[in-house]
Parts: sequence; structure tokens; C-alpha cells
Amino acid sequence: MRLTDCLLCLSYFVCASLTAASLSVNMTDTQGVALGDTVVELTPVTASAMPPKAPQHYEMRQENRVFSPFVLAVPQGAKVDFPNLDRTRHHVYSFSPAKQFELKLYVGQAEAPILFDQPGLVAIGCNIHDYMQAFIYVAKSPYFASSDDNGLASITDLPTGEYTITLWHPWQNVQPQPTNIIINESSHAVTLTLDVNRQNKPSSPPSGFGASFNASSHAGQHAK
Repeated sequence: MRLTDCLLCLSYFVCASLTAASLSVNMTDTQGVALGDTVVELTPVTASAMPPKAPQHYEMRQENRVFSPFVLAVPQGAKVDFPNLDRTRHHVYSFSPAKQFELKLYVGQAEAPILFDQPGLVAIGCNIHDYMQAFIYVAKSPYFASSDDNGLASITDLPTGEYTITLWHPWQNVQPQPTNIIINESSHAVTLTLDVNRQNKPSSPPSGFGASFNASSHAGQHAK
């Protein structure tokens, strides 16, 4: 019986590897310019249950008085650390319905990571530095990625089948309607477009007494 079970498991994993596919997404704005920080989430249309995402280590750093990365995509159930690499103390918080939490003034590593157990969008801020802002997108599906500065996002180990594509970007003018795609080959590539109002990401202001924040330091506050 044990040998049979092992053979069945081996057969399953061989079949899964043969049917696994990948999707490469090229994200652009309506002008055709590469669009980074776009979350691409694929949800199986017919699957009754989705396998959990393998545990990984996620971080939302505070470095040079900004959050990094600006957009972090994690699976539902992920734990995220918020290390403060600055000498300045930060007070990290979120009032978002998907996750409300508070990490009071600290330097270095917070006492414990934050569990993001509900899918949705979580806006992150600092109670000391108003210009500091970032976003954590908690994906319900295990198949997701965020685009890099070149607008490229890659999702691997996709079982073949039909998926619904959901997109999100902090500067989007409206929430785009989900679209469907059929993954039926080992490699697939698409170009997708989002209507966004481009802004500057939050950046560290000049240090020193009397330094003022410019208008661009509030980028992303109108995310939808």
C-alpha cells in the first residue's frame, strides 16, 4: 500500500509539472509607457479550491524615511515584517478594513510580524511622517505578481485552464473590469493597459531644520 501511494503521488507531481504553465504580463498605461507596481491576480474560473501559497518571508521596510517596496503583493495568510532601517523612529499603522494594526514608535525590528489573514487592499502610513505611504495587496488566489519598473510581471506554476485576471494599481482612475484568459500552453504572454493618473512615488524629503515637503510627497493618497 505504501509503494502504491508513493507511485500515485509521483504520478500526480509528474502530471502537474507537465501541465504547469506560466504567464508573462507586460503592463502599460494608455500612452503605452511601462507601468510598474501593478498587481496582477489570476483566479481559476472552475477550481473549487485553490492550493495555499507556499510560506515565504515578506518585508515592508522603512528605509531612508520611505516605505519599500511602494506596493507589496502577498497571499492571504502571509506574515509581513516591518523592519525600520532608519535611525528615526517610525509609527506604522493601517486603518484599512482588510487589516487594521499599529506598530508604535520603534527602531530596528518590530516585536512580531503582522498576519494578513483577509484578502483586500491595505494602505500603510506613518503617524510621524505623513508623506510616507505604501500599499499591501493581499491576494485571495495563490497566482499573483506585481510588475517591476519595466512593467513586467511573471506568474509561474499555473495549472492549465481558464482564469479571471484582476488588476490593481494605486494610481488607477477607475477599478478595471476583470477579464478572462485561457492558459493552455507552457508559456503565455499578454500586454495589458491601465488608465492611471501618474504621480511621483513618496520620496524622502531633505533633512535638516525647516525642510518642507513638496506636493509630490503625498503621491498615492487617492488610490482606488
